[in-house]
Amino acid sequence: MCARIFSRGFHGRRQEPEDASRLPPGQYLVRDFPVLSAGPTPRTPLERWDFSLSGEVGQPRRWTWDEFRALPSEFVTRDIHCVTRWSKLDTLWEGVSVDTLLDGVEYDAEYVVAFCDGGYTTNLPLEDVTGGKAWVAFSYNGEPLEAAHGGPARLLVPHLYFWKSAKWVRGLTLSGHDEPGFWESAGYHNRGDPWQEQRYWGD
Repeated sequence: MCARIFSRGFHGRRQEPEDASRLPPGQYLVRDFPVLSAGPTPRTPLERWDFSLSGEVGQPRRWTWDEFRALPSEFVTRDIHCVTRWSKLDTLWEGVSVDTLLDGVEYDAEYVVAFCDGGYTTNLPLEDVTGGKAWVAFSYNGEPLEAAHGGPARLLVPHLYFWKSAKWVRGLTLSGHDEPGFWESAGYHNRGDPWQEQRYWGD
């Protein structure tokens, strides 16, 4: 997630845009990867980690870590944008597409809520996590995803502000109605499109 509590490693160094057309309004570039969290960093042992699909689905699904890692994965390079106004270009991830997780699943839903270790949640329209738009990422820059950045796995929804890319994700609950998550209930925008500067309620 990306929030307003700054942890060690956030330097906020502003860089000149390499390509200004890739920066949403109000954003600046960083070379490092700021660490921002809403609370303590969970550290779940892999033997206790699982990922589930639940809610309005025909048959709930659950994967252990080994089962999840055996699923087809993809390498994706994307720009990411935090609501606190930093952006980082060409970030490299590996993860399992949400489309892969939903393959063969019967559901009647228009929304998902991502839930995570530590109690964090975030809500998204289903169309924002399907069609090649979102992944459950377990690797960053060729290395296992560090706990500080959401490891062992985080949601990656790079076309929205980065708080929607929930850290320490453990599953998706599908629903026919929208249900605001942690930051959305605290005044952040319900969708969070950086190109429309959807930062807070009313934007």
